[in-house]
Amino acid sequence: MSGWAPDDLAALEGDELRIASYRADGTLRPSVPIWFARLGEELFVRSAYGPENGWFRRAVASGSGRITANGVERDVAFERPKPDVDGTLTAAYHAKYDRYGPKIVGTVVSQDAVRSTLRLIPI
Repeated sequence: MSGWAPDDLAALEGDELRIASYRADGTLRPSVPIWFARLGEELFVRSAYGPENGWFRRAVASGSGRITANGVERDVAFERPKPDVDGTLTAAYHAKYDRYGPKIVGTVVSQDAVRSTLRLIPI
């Protein structure tokens, strides 16, 4: 079980959410919009610009942050998923975002994006 409430999962059906990581002093960094995908009852994000993207590096370093979307606001832990989700998650991104065209969707299904995947765990 993921820990996500069914109502939260239902509300998080849009195209993007906002994500922010915590600083060492406990304050939140400014949030950034990001595409996300759902596998069953789990939520995942990928850095469209790979693991060197600032928000991604800060999220990994802090280990926790906050997401907001469609009236849902939750603190989350960031966890690197096991590689066995890569193919299924890539397919989920294609299913959700292919309507934007291959150039845009390519940013979240590239090898750099796959290497910069985080599972969002509500805390």
